[in-house]
Amino acid sequence: MRVGKRYWAGKRVFITGHTGFKGSWLSLMLSELGAEVTGYSLAPETSPSLFKLAGVEDVVAKSLIADVRDAERLARELRQARPDMVFHLAAQPLVRHSYERPVETYATNVMGTVHLLEAVRCAGSVKAAVVVTSDKCYENREWSHPYRECDTMGGHDPYSSSKGCSELVVAAYRNSYFQKGSIFDGPLVASVRAGNVIGGGDWSADRLVPDLVRAFETKNRPVIRSPAAVRPWQHVLEALSGYIVVAQRLLAGEAPIADAWNFGPGEDDAQTVGWIVQRMANSWGIAGDYDNFKGAIPHEANVLRLDTSKARALLGWHPRLKLADAIDLTVEWHKSVAAGANARDVTCRQIHQYFASHEIAPAKAA
Repeated sequence: MRVGKRYWAGKRVFITGHTGFKGSWLSLMLSELGAEVTGYSLAPETSPSLFKLAGVEDVVAKSLIADVRDAERLARELRQARPDMVFHLAAQPLVRHSYERPVETYATNVMGTVHLLEAVRCAGSVKAAVVVTSDKCYENREWSHPYRECDTMGGHDPYSSSKGCSELVVAAYRNSYFQKGSIFDGPLVASVRAGNVIGGGDWSADRLVPDLVRAFETKNRPVIRSPAAVRPWQHVLEALSGYIVVAQRLLAGEAPIADAWNFGPGEDDAQTVGWIVQRMANSWGIAGDYDNFKGAIPHEANVLRLDTSKARALLGWHPRLKLADAIDLTVEWHKSVAAGANARDVTCRQIHQYFASHEIAPAKAA
C-alpha cells in the first residue's frame, strides 16, 4: 500500500511522545503528508534533541507538554483535539534505566497505555489507533529463529516486561471494546513492534548508535558492553513507514489489520553490536577501535530477531533499506547537522528521498 498525501491531507492526528526521537520523525513525516498533528508528551529528555533542533513545535498544529500518567489531562486533550487517528509512542524507552526506576517504567509504559486506550474509548472522534511497543515484548528464550507475533509475551527486565504487559493491555481493550461483538464497538486498534531503530537525531543515553556518535564527534574510543549481541537494526523511516501503512489500513476500516505487527530488517541484517561499530566507523571515516566495558552489566538478551513475514504477506510492507544504507543515512545526518545544516531540512530531505527512492508516494503527490 502506498503512503501519500491523499491519505493524510486534512486528517487530524494525535501523537503521544512527539518530543522523542521516533515521535519527532513521525510528526515531521505526517506534517509533510498534510496531516494536522497534535502532540502530547513530556519535554525532550536529551539536550540536544531532534524536537528542538528541527523545530518540530513550529511544524505541528499543537504541541502539549504533558504526561501520559495524568489520565484526566490526557483524556481532556485528546477529546478536545478530536483526532481521526492516534499514535501512542510515549514511553520510558531504556532497558538500563528501567532497572534503576522500575515503578516509573511500569507507570509510564503500562498505565500510560491504559490511560491512552481509555481516552480513545471515550473520545468519540477516533477511528483508529496504533500503539507502539517494542521487539523486547517477547519472552526471550535466546532462540536462533525470529519471534512471531503469536509468540509469548514476557521480558526479563522491567522495560521488556512493561512492553509485554502493554501488549496484553492492547489485546484486552481490543477484545473488550474495539471489535465487533464486544460491548463497545469502538475504533480499530493495532500494536506495532519494531526492531532497534537508528537514525539521525537520537541522543539517548545507553543506546549504541548515539553512544558511537558522541564518541566519534569527540574523538574518543567508544566503550561497548556486548559486542556479540545480535539485534534487528533498522532505520527509523522503515519502522515509521510500517506504522503509517497499518494506520492507513485501519482508517480504511479493515478490521483484520487491528492486530499485532512486527517490523524489522531482513534476516541478513540482524547484525552484532561489533558489526555495527565497525560499519559505522567506516562510514564516519575512522578506525573501528573500541574498548570493552569492564563493569557489571545487567541482564540483556544476547539474540533477538523479528519475523516480519506477516507484514510482508498481509500489508505488502517490506524493508527497503539495507542496514549499511541505514548507517550511512545516520552518519550523513549527524555530519551534516554538525557542519551547520538545518536539522529540519536534513530530516525532511531524507524523508522525501525515502518516499521517492522506494516506491512510496512522495509527500507532494496529490
